[in-house]
Amino acid sequence: MAKVERKAAFFCSSCGNESPQWMGFCRACGSQQPLVVAPTVSPAAAWVAAASEGPAELATISTEDVPRIPLNMSEVDRVLGGGLVPGSVVLMAGDPGIGKSTLVLQLAASLCSSGRAVFYISGEESAHQIKGRADRLGIGGKGLFLLGETSVEAVLRHLDGARPAAVVVDSIQTMYCEGAPSTPGSVAQVRESARLLLRWAKARNIPLLLVGHVTKEGEVAGPRVLEHMVDAVLYLEGDSVSALRILRGVKNRFGSTNEVAVLAMTEGGLQEVPDPSAALLGERRAGVVGSVVTSVMQGSRPILVEVQALTAPSSLPAGRRTANGVDQGRLVMLAAVLAQRLGLPLAGQDVIVNVVGGLEVQEPAADLAVALAIASSVRGVPVGERTVAIGELGLSGELRRVPQLERRLREAARLGFTQAVVPASATEQAAEVEGLTAHAVMHLREAAAVVMPRRERASGAADLVGLLRNDAEAARIVRVALDLERQGAAAPSYLGWEWHQVQAAPAKLRQMVLQGLLQVGSRSASAICYRLTVGARESASGLVAQDANGVAQGPAHLGEEVP
Repeated sequence: MAKVERKAAFFCSSCGNESPQWMGFCRACGSQQPLVVAPTVSPAAAWVAAASEGPAELATISTEDVPRIPLNMSEVDRVLGGGLVPGSVVLMAGDPGIGKSTLVLQLAASLCSSGRAVFYISGEESAHQIKGRADRLGIGGKGLFLLGETSVEAVLRHLDGARPAAVVVDSIQTMYCEGAPSTPGSVAQVRESARLLLRWAKARNIPLLLVGHVTKEGEVAGPRVLEHMVDAVLYLEGDSVSALRILRGVKNRFGSTNEVAVLAMTEGGLQEVPDPSAALLGERRAGVVGSVVTSVMQGSRPILVEVQALTAPSSLPAGRRTANGVDQGRLVMLAAVLAQRLGLPLAGQDVIVNVVGGLEVQEPAADLAVALAIASSVRGVPVGERTVAIGELGLSGELRRVPQLERRLREAARLGFTQAVVPASATEQAAEVEGLTAHAVMHLREAAAVVMPRRERASGAADLVGLLRNDAEAARIVRVALDLERQGAAAPSYLGWEWHQVQAAPAKLRQMVLQGLLQVGSRSASAICYRLTVGARESASGLVAQDANGVAQGPAHLGEEVP
């Protein structure tokens, strides 16, 4: 029989798309990386084995639930949709050192505890290293068989002879197929190795758990088609300096997507966190400026998270926007809304937003919390400790309804929160939650007034009088500004004055804005015009009146020159 010659094909290193000829870029995903050479496979080399029976009518197929294999970790079982499905292939990815090997070893030991035999294929660590980890985790290892092998063909020969109940491969990037000439870890090798393992698992109805590496961008290393081949993709996320880990499901053919499990790294391995909201808010302190709590939906479960914001004068002409846990583009939009609709001086400020605990918040329901945290940091006024803010913000500052608001508020009430700021369109849902006072507002300005009420004008003026008496530079600026405003009062389009007209540093003027002495009259790309607030005018007149009656003459006396 004549040997069939295998023609060369070309694959994209980003998405795994196959092309019959070489070109400088991938037409499927637009990547500019050159295509790599890999051998084509025969038409019979499908992902799954061909069905022996013919086509079946959809109406005759049973809709009974697929039996599940519990992993004895309720959080992981919930992310998977109830446990492992026989014949399913699950890909678990994460940063180096995040705990992937620890978690899959615990899951393998859990499967063995019910009398099942599990094969653990390791291409990175020796049996002694895995045994040492098992001893630290308190795992005996009965029923768990270790195999240090990287050849897929050799692995399949061992598996056919043992017929285990489940298989763990750590990691798929270390496996290689003898029929592919490229090196282990390449696009062709990862794709072909995963195909052979998947075909074996599907044909024997045995669950397969693959551990995958990630690139520096945080995506699974290897071809993009790898994520399409498997049944479920799980990401283990977290900060290396924090004990909390987030197991996120981004794909699941047997359950809902975007479910998360909150785990904690301890000396005994990864342990479940039964109450994620309480764990994420456990170290929150009262009276902290720039801290607001919101409720986000992670799959089918509401979780309360703390959003922190910090603003500081920027050393660059334009302030930077740094987001950790929220979308960068969303943060830029919210900062623009705050500057335009609330008049916050953010042009020369660096704005940093962080979601505590390493949770990634993707939904717009956290918009209101992010905006209020930034406003709290700018004004220096803390938001109430027992206040939760939920709502999506529009470009005009209006609040929009968010889905499943009642479930979010019930979770907040369970943890002792007594006040909630919600969109006005959701008044009926908020009223049904017992023990929680809901403030239904229509605009961001109203929400800020609820959580950060301004002080009464009389007491504010009295405080500003004391401020002017103790701050000679502020008193001098106020005096000069009064003269400038008197001169420009007759102008029909008076917009205010700039920093050089009062011979003051811009940083000092920004400080006086936060203190309530100045407000931003207008803003352009090249300049900011300031004006005195009503409280500053009243404070200045009150101070002059007190000095006329012989009360406490000092360096802040507006009628005298201040050096």
